[in-house]
Amino acid sequence: MQDQFSRTELLIGKDGIKKLQQSKVAIFGIGGVGSYVVEALVRAGIGNFILVDHDTVSASNINRQIIATTKTIGKYKVDVAKERILEINPDVKVEIHKEFFMPDSNEILDKTIDYVIDCVDTITAKIELVVRANKLNIPIISSMGTGNKLDPTKFEITDIYKTSVCPLAKVMRKELRARGIEKLKVIYSTAEPMIPKEVDNTDSATEEKRVPGSISFVPSVAGLMLAGEVIKDIIN
Repeated sequence: MQDQFSRTELLIGKDGIKKLQQSKVAIFGIGGVGSYVVEALVRAGIGNFILVDHDTVSASNINRQIIATTKTIGKYKVDVAKERILEINPDVKVEIHKEFFMPDSNEILDKTIDYVIDCVDTITAKIELVVRANKLNIPIISSMGTGNKLDPTKFEITDIYKTSVCPLAKVMRKELRARGIEKLKVIYSTAEPMIPKEVDNTDSATEEKRVPGSISFVPSVAGLMLAGEVIKDIIN
């Protein structure tokens, strides 16, 4: 009888499967991008996870987050993601942190981690993750903005200093340059951000903060591409 990774083994061999099973990956932010990163990594064979997110599932997450259903509303995202991981592969080890990662957060990163994936929205947190990963010499890849985008074919994986168009990437370039960070692998979209349509909903559109528009097939593609890049880096 074939096991669940037999088809994957045809592509990457027994040694590749063993590398993935022994690897530990930390994902920060289990949202539209991060939830698909987790999904792809566990199905590819990653054996150890650290999941970090303070948020709970809401109805507005259902349009783009694979962990979000009518049954998971109100549950912590890391709890739902852990349960889903173990349903796919009960042998996986999962460590969860229900916290909003910021510069004053307790140390989550250490040298046992093989890869860090940044899927958080807050610039301060993104910069802190890059700085800490660099100090520990842990490979890191960071997701730039996927909101207000409608074309999933425009994503590229490149160095932060080769990015354009993306407003978040622009801020990251400035802040990382100021901190002496010379490189950072990122995924970003070359598509110009759309202007969200006005909606009659005071929770989603205010003068102080406009929530970006999103759709099922954009952040998911970014997440799958991130996972693919991480898998390739690990096995190579």
